[in-house]
Amino acid sequence: MVRAVFPGTFDPIHYGHIDIALRAVRIFDELFIAVYDKPIKNSLFHPQDRIQLVCNTFQNESKIKVVGYSGLTVQFCRRIGAQVIVRGLRVFSDFEYEFRMALTNHHLAPEIEIVALITSEEHSFISSTTVKEVASLGGDVGFMVPPIVEQALKNRYKEITDRQSASATSTIRDRDT
Repeated sequence: MVRAVFPGTFDPIHYGHIDIALRAVRIFDELFIAVYDKPIKNSLFHPQDRIQLVCNTFQNESKIKVVGYSGLTVQFCRRIGAQVIVRGLRVFSDFEYEFRMALTNHHLAPEIEIVALITSEEHSFISSTTVKEVASLGGDVGFMVPPIVEQALKNRYKEITDRQSASATSTIRDRDT
């Protein structure tokens, strides 16, 4: 049985990620979608929220398991007995980054293979950053993310806007006194 890991922050998960995962389960016996809990970049969603969105997205896929993890991806792979790391490539600049990461991971864990899948053309423009930018400005992201993620984005940006409004109101009151 070949167990693979598809690691990422998935902040949020989008159709490009989903495409890679569904194609990976056609190749491997079992796919762990590993949601990294401490990304270097600031994340919009908390780790548990990201895990839940990914779980909901793949709830009908019996070969997909969704888990959170910390630390090195290769250490996580060893812990669960995975032989392969799956990565997605969208554009040429992804290749350079993924190539360096693959060489590093191979040095750290030569027994774990890295497989890169090329994103389907219709998803090549989608990134989590693009999704967040469009959603933060009130744009339609329904063609980039599943409905549950679209709703989560709306809710999260409403929370942020409400918090900013409350903070601004408090600041104005403080100045007036």
